[in-house]
Amino acid sequence: MEETTNNAEGDKKEQQVQQEQQDQKVADQKAAVKQDAKGLWLSFTTFLKELLDFRHDTDRESTIELIKADIPFKGATAWILICSIFVASIGLNANSIPVVIGAMLISPLMGPILGMGMSIAINDIDTLRKSLINFGVMVVLSVLTAFLFFYFFPLKVESSELLARTKPDIRDVLIAFFGGLALIIARTKKGTIASVIFGVAIATALMPPLCTVGFGLAIGKPLYALGAMYLFIINTIFIALATFIVLKVLKFPMKRYANSARRRAIARLASFVAVLVMIPAVYIFVKTLGETRSMGDYERFMLTEIEGNDQLYLRKPLYDYRNKTIKLYFDGEISDATVSDLQNEIKNYKNISDFTLMIRGNKSRGIDQVSKAYNRAIDELDRLGNTNDALNVQVNVLKVKIDSLQRALTVLQKARPETFSFTMIAKDAKIRFPDLESLRYGEIVRSNFIKVDTLKVVFPKWRFKVTDSLNQVREKKLREWMTKEMKVDTLIME
Repeated sequence: MEETTNNAEGDKKEQQVQQEQQDQKVADQKAAVKQDAKGLWLSFTTFLKELLDFRHDTDRESTIELIKADIPFKGATAWILICSIFVASIGLNANSIPVVIGAMLISPLMGPILGMGMSIAINDIDTLRKSLINFGVMVVLSVLTAFLFFYFFPLKVESSELLARTKPDIRDVLIAFFGGLALIIARTKKGTIASVIFGVAIATALMPPLCTVGFGLAIGKPLYALGAMYLFIINTIFIALATFIVLKVLKFPMKRYANSARRRAIARLASFVAVLVMIPAVYIFVKTLGETRSMGDYERFMLTEIEGNDQLYLRKPLYDYRNKTIKLYFDGEISDATVSDLQNEIKNYKNISDFTLMIRGNKSRGIDQVSKAYNRAIDELDRLGNTNDALNVQVNVLKVKIDSLQRALTVLQKARPETFSFTMIAKDAKIRFPDLESLRYGEIVRSNFIKVDTLKVVFPKWRFKVTDSLNQVREKKLREWMTKEMKVDTLIME
């Protein structure tokens, strides 16, 4: 009996030992898995740190010396700037991108901007003062040089390269900031990467906006100058901001002053200047982001609601972000129901939902609308030809309409300008308006089935697409000049 009991207890103890061994084995496996996962994560983080960390490759003393060396502006540097401004102005006037790029590569504008960002980061008020003075002198000299060139140069062409610098958007902010990051990182590296510096000089494009400021002042268009100066300020602030951030991340040594009170005062002043730089930077970013989003919704609205509607014939749109208005001018009459529908649809576009939508129709139609109406009438006549005799009244009405439209088209096709030489006017127009790619002329016959009017129409095609306001200005000039040359009272431009 005792032997049986002892055997049972032995078996039980053996089972307990086996269970404990099994539990220990599972625990060891879990610990091994955790250790492997921890090792894998550690290896991954180490790889990322080695890949992205550039602090170990930083030459702080050399970086500060190089940036300070680029700040002074006198002698050869001044003449280099003047020459680069002339080259950039010529390139912008000729619409030559390679020439503009060459001017940006030789421009010394970047030095004082980096000096401003660095001096704020390291609490160096003397360097900040020098940077601001040299920066102001360089800007004034650049604008003055560009103004003199465009004022005295006989060909004052509003090229697409010039006009592109008058309306900055959110992309210009991002280019300036990330370009500034690349530039200062390259500057802090042991053995400066020259190719990066050249690339940033091209990408941030400091020269063209200053040239455009001079151009706007020379031709008496201050809005051009303000828009271009706005772009230049964006580039300046965000390059300096990127410099400030990188040097703070790299923990560049703060400048020490023997007088502790002076040190504290300068530190407060540097902090105050840094905050002042941040405020316009944030404001500009938010402002340009809002403008870009609004323009995106406007373009989607036009594509979906206007261009996608075959019943609407848009003649001219006017988009005004500042006054929150959109004006649409159509050929043909626009019903109240269509106006109400468009005003309701615009509320579905978040960034322009608060814009005022103004719609204007026009009873007179061009040749395209007459042709479309003619084709629709033909199709409608063919369809009604297969119906019963009860529809003959409608068929007769459509025949009358088609005959009238046919006569209008025949008169239009036979019309020829008789009182002037269109060939000579076209040649003169090309000389006066170099951006013209082609110029067509015709006469449109308009009929309300009671009387017939003949309208003279000009169809210009421009080489470069510009903003709506600028396009309106150049078309107005062309229309006024052609009206005088053709000796007519009314001239329509499509």
